Amino acid sequence: MKTVLITGCSSGFGLEIARYFLERDWRVIATMRTPRADVLPTSDRLRVLALDVTDPASIAATVDAAGPIDVLVNNAGVGAAAPFELTDPDLARALFETNTIGTMAMTQAFLPQLRARGAGTIINVTSTVTLKALPLLSMYTASKAAVNAFSASLAIELAPFGIDVRVVLPGRSPETQFGDNAYRHGLESADYAVLIQQTIARITDESGPVTYARDVAEAVWRAATDPAAPMRIPAGADALEWAREAGLSVS
Repeated sequence: MKTVLITGCSSGFGLEIARYFLERDWRVIATMRTPRADVLPTSDRLRVLALDVTDPASIAATVDAAGPIDVLVNNAGVGAAAPFELTDPDLARALFETNTIGTMAMTQAFLPQLRARGAGTIINVTSTVTLKALPLLSMYTASKAAVNAFSASLAIELAPFGIDVRVVLPGRSPETQFGDNAYRHGLESADYAVLIQQTIARITDESGPVTYARDVAEAVWRAATDPAAPMRIPAGADALEWAREAGLSVS
């Protein structure tokens, strides 16, 4: 029986990924800043651990508590909407600390055991906003694009050790709380008012294709179990459209 550790499981994509793997008889280690076992089905194959991916001590404690794993899913992340001119440096640091450095720190923490066994998969959940430029999301996009680039290089480094690296790129998902939980800064600006109104209308428009949490869980499952899966896997109907426009293989 294989074991997956997933970050950011309190809601949204992480919660659905954890459910998906539990349904398929994997051992699941679901991590959250504030552990809540009641959000997941009761199972003797489930462990819920506290984890803050920006805290080295918390990461070290998670590695010790988790023991051997087969798949690491770096899903924890935070969003932000702000005109770049008005983006506070502290907000930029917070985004990179969680989305980029947190992913790197978790990967680095679990690599020794995967390399020693000569097997394993690391799956980094980023975003399709890295495929198409959107206003107000420059800093968030930068934090996720950095993970894409990091993952591509890491995949080459780890291939000789039998470790796969894959990236899952979800689209926009109105059914999750990700947008509601995102940082907002400078959206009251009169100078950017027209752009802000147009962008918010576009982001909240549910008339077109969107991504559902189940789409992301299915993509992560494919990344974890299909040896022939591509390194970058779009998740969701809108994500597939954007990937095709960007010339990314979606097979």
